[in-house]
Amino acid sequence: MKKKTLFIAIGIVLLVAACGIVTAYTCILNRPLKIEKPTFIYIDTDDNIDSVCYKLEHQLLASRITGFRMLASYTHYAENIHTGAYRFAPEERTWHIFRRLQAGNQTPVRLTVPSVRTIGMLCKAVSRQIMADSADIASLLADSTYRASLGYTAYTLPALFIPNTYEVYWNIGAKEFVSRMQKEHKRFWNEQRTAQAKAIGLTPDEVSTLASIVEEETANQAEKPVIAGLYINRLHRGMLLQADPTVKFGLQAFGLRRILNKHLEYDSPYNTYKYTGLPPGPIRIPSIQGLESVLHYTHHDYLYMCAKEDFSGTHNFARTLQQHLANARRYQQALNRRNIR
Repeated sequence: MKKKTLFIAIGIVLLVAACGIVTAYTCILNRPLKIEKPTFIYIDTDDNIDSVCYKLEHQLLASRITGFRMLASYTHYAENIHTGAYRFAPEERTWHIFRRLQAGNQTPVRLTVPSVRTIGMLCKAVSRQIMADSADIASLLADSTYRASLGYTAYTLPALFIPNTYEVYWNIGAKEFVSRMQKEHKRFWNEQRTAQAKAIGLTPDEVSTLASIVEEETANQAEKPVIAGLYINRLHRGMLLQADPTVKFGLQAFGLRRILNKHLEYDSPYNTYKYTGLPPGPIRIPSIQGLESVLHYTHHDYLYMCAKEDFSGTHNFARTLQQHLANARRYQQALNRRNIR
């Protein structure tokens, strides 16, 4: 009788153990995600095991995370949570989800570096796409010693950035981001483009400065190489550029619709009505198309331009001052008719 009871007890223990193994096995190899398409979750520096589980449940719509918690407990995952962006598909099993998070096996994300007017705007745009805070990026770029180590000043820094879309890891830090931009800058300014800039008589930074003026002058892609050619003509002749966008930049008054004599009198190194040559640095971060418009500028003999009186955003070009004054008169009359002061 005692032997029979012992066998029964052993059987019950084995059955419970078997059930536990089956349950654990099922929990680990189940497909808990109820998402309809591949979806990202983002693990930040302040996440803990509970917040990771919350994100699995609410962002990936995980129906059961018992298996995940079992694995996390067994491996002490809570003590070594890796930041990053992780993209999961609906068919993934709990085991695969856990292993990727535990190993920090991130999914690269697409980072778009935009063509914007200021470094501050760039920092904000970038920080919305990666883990690094905009204040951290801005503080790093504001450090004159650090800027000098990169070979830039506060004036020329915008020339470092080549607007494009890049693949990065979401948890890239501020310094790593800038280092990546250095690599992309070197990649863009290859031997061929550097030689093209030299043939024009410009450095890569000066090409960026001229491109920034061109892009502030027009959004019309066809006009950009023409305007670039006009300013190159003036540079080669030692003429004042007389570019209105540089005056606006010096005043930090980007919304000005009409440049008056009082604006032209403002003393700023960016006032190209006062100082010959290019301003000390870009007045925005120019796009690749803007840079190419300078490197592949249109050869012509235009020296003057004025916005068209139809407010189409395009320009009338002139070879002589007399032609330019006639164009400018028509534009001024159009401004007056619209009461633009």
